[in-house]
Amino acid sequence: MSTPSMTLFHSPASPFVRKVMVLLHETGQLDRVAINTITLSPVSPDSGLNEDNPAGKIPALRLADGSVLHDSRVILDYLDHQHVGNPLIPREGSARWRRLMLASLADAILDAAVLIRYETFLRPADKHWDLWLDNQREKIERALAYLERDSIAELSSAFDIAAISVACALGYLDFRMPSLDWRAAQPQLAKWYADVRQRPSLKATEPPTA
Repeated sequence: MSTPSMTLFHSPASPFVRKVMVLLHETGQLDRVAINTITLSPVSPDSGLNEDNPAGKIPALRLADGSVLHDSRVILDYLDHQHVGNPLIPREGSARWRRLMLASLADAILDAAVLIRYETFLRPADKHWDLWLDNQREKIERALAYLERDSIAELSSAFDIAAISVACALGYLDFRMPSLDWRAAQPQLAKWYADVRQRPSLKATEPPTA
């Protein structure tokens, strides 16, 4: 086993970190990355993380030369250029933009779900902004409806950046928003997810149950 040359700032509950971990599994790069697990929230920053990452967000990836990449999309693109297998992000053409668009839509689901989590978990119930929460839920519902209507065949065609991102988004909904019951309105997406979540990379990166 080789000595890790990179360090990933990590939290097992973060769906954005999970995307990176899934790609590391899928591309055989786990032994190249040391994991630095940190506890982070909008009201409890980490000074070590902030030192070279002014956004203060995870995931962040410290490279061998000491420089730091942040934002999961940047990290995924970097790591996808570091292995010898088939790329998980198409390098050019219409396929590249379509797969990145689907991945971005999955990120939009995650952004809305994380904002709901912060609003409902960190703020007292009497301070919740119900209209704002409803608008975030509607974003999620619209995105899921689009995936159900227009994207099942594409998601089924390859386990790449689009499929990884959607699978991690659905996993986070199950983890943090189980009452959403998204499967009832998206049966094809539910069937796809039931199959794909059996991949070793997804099973190994499931968020904690507690």
